[in-house]
Amino acid sequence: MPTTIPLDWYLMLSAVLFVTGVIGVITRRNAIIIFMSLELMLNAVNLTMVSFSAYNGNIGGQMFVFFIMAVAAAEAAVGLAIVLALFRNKQTVYVDEVNLMKW
Repeated sequence: MPTTIPLDWYLMLSAVLFVTGVIGVITRRNAIIIFMSLELMLNAVNLTMVSFSAYNGNIGGQMFVFFIMAVAAAEAAVGLAIVLALFRNKQTVYVDEVNLMKW
């Protein structure tokens, strides 16, 4: 007889992933690491949505996660293009050394 993992464990894992992502966004200076931390936060939210969707027996949350993953892939592609353009112009990917909006 297969055992099921309780919903609390999924929510705790999701919280740990989200907090790890937040810490990565706050403490890191590298733009690529910041984007990876944002993706980690997005995946934590996706895990929460899938967990609640499976717990409630509703497939709507899982379908919504599919669209979130598509938007995340587009965000990663655009973010990488911005980082590459930034590196070509400034020779750095550290966000505190970039001052493109200053006169």
